This record gives sequence, C-alpha cells and structure tokens, in this order.
Amino acid sequence: MALWVTGKVVENKHWSGALHSLRVDAVIEPYEAGQFIKLGLEIDGEIIGRPYSIVNPPHQRPLDFYFITVPQGLLTQRLQKLQPGDDIMIAPRAAGFLVLSEVPKARHLWLISTGTGIGPFLSILRSYNAWQRFERVTLVHAVRTAAELTYLEEINLVAAQHAQQFNYIPFVSREQYEFALSGRVPQAIADGRLEQRAGIAINAADSQIMLCGNPQMVEDVMKVLVERGLKKHKRRDPGQISVENYW
Repeated sequence: MALWVTGKVVENKHWSGALHSLRVDAVIEPYEAGQFIKLGLEIDGEIIGRPYSIVNPPHQRPLDFYFITVPQGLLTQRLQKLQPGDDIMIAPRAAGFLVLSEVPKARHLWLISTGTGIGPFLSILRSYNAWQRFERVTLVHAVRTAAELTYLEEINLVAAQHAQQFNYIPFVSREQYEFALSGRVPQAIADGRLEQRAGIAINAADSQIMLCGNPQMVEDVMKVLVERGLKKHKRRDPGQISVENYW
C-alpha cells in the first residue's frame, strides 16, 4: 500500500485566532467515526506528517480536519496557508480506537473535549450508531473564549435532529458567556454542576465517557471519575472511560 495519496484542498476555513478547518477532497479507505489520519506536506525535501482527527462522519465528504496553528510548528504553519486547489498528502488508511465499536454498552454517552479535541466527537455525533445505542448523548466542549466555540451550525443541527437524546454543554474559562459553564470540567464534575446541567448522573452502571483534548484535562477528569468508581476501558478489562492519546 502507498504511504500517501494526494488530496486537493477544497476550503481552509479560519475560525478565530489560530483555529482552522481544512477541508480536503481525497480517496481513502473506509473508516469509523472518531478515527484519525495523517496529513503531510513536503518541507525542505522531507515529508512531514502529523495525525489529525477526521471531523466529518464517514458518509459525508469532503474530509474535514480541525487544527490549531502551533507557534513554530513546522507543519501547521504551512497548513494554515493552504488555499483551495492546493495539493496535500494524506495517508490512505485511518487509525485509532476512540470509536463506538470499542465502547461497551451503556445508557448514557458522554463526549468530553477541549479545543480541537471536539473533532472526533463531531464525527461520532453525525454518524448513525450513537443514536441507536444510547438513550442520551452529552457533548462537552471546553474552551478559553466564546469565539472558540466552533462548529455551532453542525451542533445545532444535531440538537434539532435528536432533541430528546442530545445535550450540548460548553465551558468558557476566560470570559463570561451566558450559555456556558465557567471554570474547568474536572471541577464541574466534582461539584456536580456538569451533571446538574445535563440532567443525568455520571456513574459506573449507566455511563460511558470518551475523552479527547488537553492531556491535563484528560488526566484530571480521569482522576475524578476513578474516585467515583469508574475505570479506564480496555478490551481485556472493560471499563467506562475511553481515551485516545496521539499528541
């Protein structure tokens, strides 16, 4: 199998600050919602590739990648400058285990993210499986400023289609925003504010939690949940907390 296929940039959407969504037309192998794939560019005679979550669900195109430009980041500094019609290299096969086929049965699914970590969850929310398997699905997205609450059009469409099953709970940490909770997600779990907003409890009997985003958030949320009796999910030792680390 070839290491790379050539994709064509369809759109490079600038959201706010350093946030971008790169939409790419490319032929890749079938994948599961929640997986990631490598994007690459030739830089100084060398192909530099990094993994990025696929934001669009498997049945929709173009491929959508949500990223933040990293200061001094060799690849992202160039990704942010790509224009429609430009070529980009993309791995032909996606990977990753932050997918619903790896998640045990439960009544409630919690998708907890920070920043661009919302990407795989947007793919999961717009696929079919989540709504067939879970009574309630809660998306948590924590950011610093309200301008970083992106993909609201897509989230609102999910909410309209699944009004009785879906909760969207944003967190904004550095300014006041009327619809958002303040502070950090781990503290809001510890003090009960998150569950109060969602109207359902997080517990080992009913809940599956998927985490993606800032490693400190992931670590701190896991600590709070473990103290409640939940544990990390493994194939040979099923639990309630699923995490993907490819940072």
